[in-house]
Amino acid sequence: MRLCLCIIAIVLGAGERLMAQEDVDITLGADVVNQYVWRGLELGHASVQPSLGIGWQGLSLAAWGSVGIAAAQDTHEIDLTAQYTTGGLSVGIVDYWCDSPETRYFYYNAHGTSHVFEGFASYDWGVCCLSWQTIFAGNDGWNKSGRRAYSSYLEASVPFRLAQCDWQATAGVVPWATDYYETSGLAVTSLSLKATRALKLSEHFSLPVFAQLVGNPCSQRAYFVFGFTLSPE
Repeated sequence: MRLCLCIIAIVLGAGERLMAQEDVDITLGADVVNQYVWRGLELGHASVQPSLGIGWQGLSLAAWGSVGIAAAQDTHEIDLTAQYTTGGLSVGIVDYWCDSPETRYFYYNAHGTSHVFEGFASYDWGVCCLSWQTIFAGNDGWNKSGRRAYSSYLEASVPFRLAQCDWQATAGVVPWATDYYETSGLAVTSLSLKATRALKLSEHFSLPVFAQLVGNPCSQRAYFVFGFTLSPE
């Protein structure tokens, strides 16, 4: 609860200064996907995933969500991110919330909340990006000893361009046991290859479409995700 109040205070405190700036960057849009796959885990069927963000001088605040459109039992999700970027370095905090096990959003009981709080740091060299995420509070998983796992995830990604498409190859590793990622120790949970291309529908409108192959060597599962992005130019 205190963390959320701090985030709200930061947002409100920065609001007046942001409103007076002309270099504020606003982003909004939505992805529509045939299935929701995250870090090698299948979290839902066909979904709409809206996003809204505001950025100013390296500081950004963003909201992201996911709502299933094919199955009523699919999880409803809202994620809030506070991030600071300078050069290739980015650091921040994410508040993930799903409507399970607790459907109340403003419920922060340590042993019953559906919120998950994660800190992250990443560095982007241009030719590759390396990131580390660790859950430090909320509805974390458990390790083999039945203690909080402080579930973590290490990811490396390499972007490149080929045949008029933007590509990204990604590998993700869970470094220790946690039932949050369904691992019993060090495990590779995500190997993916994603291609994106803008489909030109008219002189003034194009639609970015993407296809992504995802494999989870730990669970022996594989997924093929297809989607498109709606956003104003």
